[in-house]
Amino acid sequence: MNRSVSARIHWLCAGCLLAWVAGATGATPRARSPVPALPPGTSLDLRFDPGLSHFGFEVRTRWGIRVEGRFPDHGGALTILPDGRQQVHVRLATGAVEVDGSDKYTEIARGEGFFDSTRHPVAEFISQPYRPELVHDGGRLRGRLTMHGTSRMETFTVAPATCARPGWECDVVATGVVERDRYGLDGWRLALSDKVRFNMRVRLQEGETE
Repeated sequence: MNRSVSARIHWLCAGCLLAWVAGATGATPRARSPVPALPPGTSLDLRFDPGLSHFGFEVRTRWGIRVEGRFPDHGGALTILPDGRQQVHVRLATGAVEVDGSDKYTEIARGEGFFDSTRHPVAEFISQPYRPELVHDGGRLRGRLTMHGTSRMETFTVAPATCARPGWECDVVATGVVERDRYGLDGWRLALSDKVRFNMRVRLQEGETE
C-alpha cells in the first residue's frame, strides 16, 4: 500500500474514532459530517455498501397500476473533493433489472423498448459537486443521467436525514422523475406511462475506500 492510500485511510479512521468518542462522552461534535478533513489538494472515494444500498424505479400503466422494479447489480461511490464538496457516481446494470413479481415486465424492462440492456448495459448518474449539508438538510441534487445512449441533466430530491451520520447510520434517500421519451425509451407507449420515478437508498461501507 502506497503512502497516499495509507494517509487517506489514516485520516478516515481518525475521523471515525473522534466521532465515536464524542458520542460516548455525550459531547456535541463540531462537524455535522463524519468525513474527516483531507490533506490539501487530495480527494477520497468512499464505496457504496452493495448489500445495504437499493436502487429502484417505478412506472405506472395507463390503467393506473404501479409497476416497481429494482437494479440488484449496482455500484457507486461518494467522492470527497479537495474543496470539501461531495459528488456521487452511480452505475446500474440494466441487464440485471428485475420487476417485482412479473417475468413479463422484467423482459419488457430489459428489452429494446425500454432499457435495451443488450446495446446499453449500463445506466449511469454523476452528480454535480454539492455541499455536504445537502444530505443532512435535504434538497435538490443535480447531475447527468446517461441511459439508452443518451445523457441529460436531471434533478433528484434528497430527503432530510433521519440520523446524525447519513450514509453510515441511516440511508441517504433520493428520488427523481424522468421522462423516458427524452432518452429514447419509447416502447410500450400504449401500456406504460412516459414518466419513470427513480429512487435510491444509499449506505456507505465503513472504512472502505477506492
